[in-house]
Amino acid sequence: MTKPTVPTGGDDARAAALRERVEATLQSVYDPEIPVNIFELGLIYALEVADDGVVDIKMTLTAPNCPAAGAMPGEVEAKVRAVEGVTDAHVALVWDPPWDKSRMSEAARLELGFM
Repeated sequence: MTKPTVPTGGDDARAAALRERVEATLQSVYDPEIPVNIFELGLIYALEVADDGVVDIKMTLTAPNCPAAGAMPGEVEAKVRAVEGVTDAHVALVWDPPWDKSRMSEAARLELGFM
């Protein structure tokens, strides 16, 4: 899995620490059908943390007809907004490029028996 490349608003240590807290929060959100968090599944395509605490996330789902399509982006947005230091959060659901198993981390592939 490649970590989403993300500008953090410069090399500011505060923005980097906020990014770490946001990533930890994303790792607490699980796909309802797969026992792996959305970060390790590779569903987070982009994560931008601005110096003013605004977080923008581009994420996808494992399939367009995923039953979580209606609820998961809102859940992610709410959890990220609750992170200390986040002033606002926006989640955009994207389908391009389509998600595939190659986006999963090694740990996720191992957990799901793909290794």
